[in-house]
Amino acid sequence: MNIQIFGTKKCNDTKKAERFFKERGIKYQFIDMREKGMSKGELTSVASANGGIANMVNVNAKDQDAVALFQHIADEDKLEKLLESQQIIKTPVVRNGKQSTLGYQPDVWKTWQ
Repeated sequence: MNIQIFGTKKCNDTKKAERFFKERGIKYQFIDMREKGMSKGELTSVASANGGIANMVNVNAKDQDAVALFQHIADEDKLEKLLESQQIIKTPVVRNGKQSTLGYQPDVWKTWQ
C-alpha cells in the first residue's frame, strides 16, 4: 500500500486517520494542506474516485464565503476554485494509488490491499 493522508494538524478526523494506520503498522505520508495542498492531478484523481468535485466540499467549512462561492460558480470553473480554496475540502483525504476517501472511513480502509 502507498497511503497518503491529506489533512491539517488541527483536524480531529485527520488525527484519527493517522492513528488508524499507525496502529496497524501501515506506513503513510502526511501532507499538511495548509502548507502544501493538492496538485491539480491529485485533486482530479480524488474527485473522479469520489463522485466528482462537488462531493469534495465540506459544506460546514469555516470559510462559508468560499463554500457559497464554490456552489454558485459555473461547473467548468469549480476545479480551479477548489484548487485556490483547498480549506473547504473534506478532510482527511486518504489516497491509496487510484483509490481514495473523503473524511474518516476506516471501514473502507480495512478493505484496501
